[in-house]
Amino acid sequence: MSAEKATTTEQTAIGIAHSKLILIGEHAVVHGQPAIAIPFPLVGVESIVEHEPGPVVIDSTFYHGPLDLAPESLQGIASCISGTLEYLEMPEADLLIRIKSSVPPGKGLGSSASVAISVIRSLFAYASIDHTDEELLKLANIAETFAHGAPSGIDTLTITSELPVWYEKDNPTEFIELNDDFHFVVADSGSIGDTRMAVESVAHLLRVAPRKIQRKLDRIGELTHQAKDALEKRGKHLLGQMLNEAQKELEALGVSTTGLNKLIEFAREEGALGAKLTGGGNGGCIIALAQNEVHSRLLAEKLRKFGAHAVWPFVLKRNHKK
Repeated sequence: MSAEKATTTEQTAIGIAHSKLILIGEHAVVHGQPAIAIPFPLVGVESIVEHEPGPVVIDSTFYHGPLDLAPESLQGIASCISGTLEYLEMPEADLLIRIKSSVPPGKGLGSSASVAISVIRSLFAYASIDHTDEELLKLANIAETFAHGAPSGIDTLTITSELPVWYEKDNPTEFIELNDDFHFVVADSGSIGDTRMAVESVAHLLRVAPRKIQRKLDRIGELTHQAKDALEKRGKHLLGQMLNEAQKELEALGVSTTGLNKLIEFAREEGALGAKLTGGGNGGCIIALAQNEVHSRLLAEKLRKFGAHAVWPFVLKRNHKK
C-alpha cells in the first residue's frame, strides 16, 4: 500500500496521490506487450472534501461550479465522483471538492489518474470508510476510461505504488527491485499530447499494415524485457540503450514530434545515456537517463536553457521495500 492515503477531520477529508511516468513500453502495452512505469513523486494532487449545503461543487484550476455542469475536460472525473458516491451509498449533494494539482495535464504524467485517485481517497476518508487497492483501481478506471478510451490500467497501478511496476495485460502485476540508483531528468516539450488520439492512431496503423506494425510493437516488448533486466541486474548503460531503441520504434509509429525529437537529441548530445518520449506522445514530455546525480542536475539546467517548458531531475532509489 502506498503511504499516500488520506486524512480526515470532522469538517474535511484529504486524499493525495503522486504522479507516474512510463519508462518504456508505451503503445505496445495496449496491444498485449509489457510496460514499465515508475512513480513520479515530484508532482501530485491533493483533494479536499468539505461539507457545503447544496449540489456537489468542484473547485479546481480549470473549473469552479456544480458537478453536473462540469466541462467536457472534467467529465471523466465527474463520472468518477458520481460513481464513488454511489459506491459509498452517499447522496450526491452537500459537498465541496477542492482539487489542487501540480501534475500538468496532457503530458503523459498520469494527470487524470492522479486526480481520480486523490478524489476517491478523499471521499472514502470523508465517509470514514477504508478502501482496498482493488476498490481504488476499479473506481479510478471510470475516469481513465473516459480519458483514454481503452486504458491499460498502468497509470492507476503506478500511482498507487512506491515501486517501479511491471505491467502486462491479463498477467499479475510485478514490482521491480532495483540493483542501483537511477538518475533521470524529465523535460516538458511545452505542447500538450492527446493520449486517446495517439492510441487510436497506432490502432489504425495496425489495421492498415498489421505485419509491419506488429513487428514494431513486438520489438518494443523485447526492449521492455531487456530494460527490466537492466533495472534488476545489468545497470544503467544497458537501460540507456533500450530507451534509445524504444524511441526509434515510437518514431516509426508516428507518435513522436519535432519538439520531442529536438529535446531527445539535445539530451543525448549532453551526455544522457538514453532518452525517449514518455507517455502517449504527440506532445508532452521526454525522459532522459543521466550518468549520475551531478550529471542529472547539469542536464536539467541545460535542458531548461535549451527551451524545455519545465524540467524535473529525480532519482529512483534501490532498496525500496513493498
